[in-house]
Amino acid sequence: MIDPDIRSAHPDDLAQIMLLEEEARAALVDQRGGQRWLAENPEVGESWTDLLGSDHVVVGHIGPVVVSVMAAAVGSDDVLRVGFVWVTPDARELGFGDAMLAAVIEWGRGEGAIGIEGQALPGDRQTKNLWERAGIVARLIVTYRPL
Repeated sequence: MIDPDIRSAHPDDLAQIMLLEEEARAALVDQRGGQRWLAENPEVGESWTDLLGSDHVVVGHIGPVVVSVMAAAVGSDDVLRVGFVWVTPDARELGFGDAMLAAVIEWGRGEGAIGIEGQALPGDRQTKNLWERAGIVARLIVTYRPL
């Protein structure tokens, strides 16, 4: 087990974040609900640069290689929403998802968030497990945990 290295994303991470997004989107194609999610959530692509300035985007890395990414924002209702999370398969089970979520929650609290929501597709046990380890419970398909 390694100690996951997590930090705020910066513009130099753009190429690696875009590759992770492509990998994530490809993995959703055959998942139950994946096609609809993909249709409702267009590829971010080059616009990740804009998100770096408006949302809170964190990455996990091993040396210079970015292996995970999470993007979140606090809405006008003061709920912290995790809009994107991905850990490359070779870096799973090392704690990157948990560490990114902890960093995003800490940031959200500082922004005045009163709760947190995330999404998981039906049958996506790994993402559901991430939410559940953090005490975020299902509310239909949407997850929530008071902060």
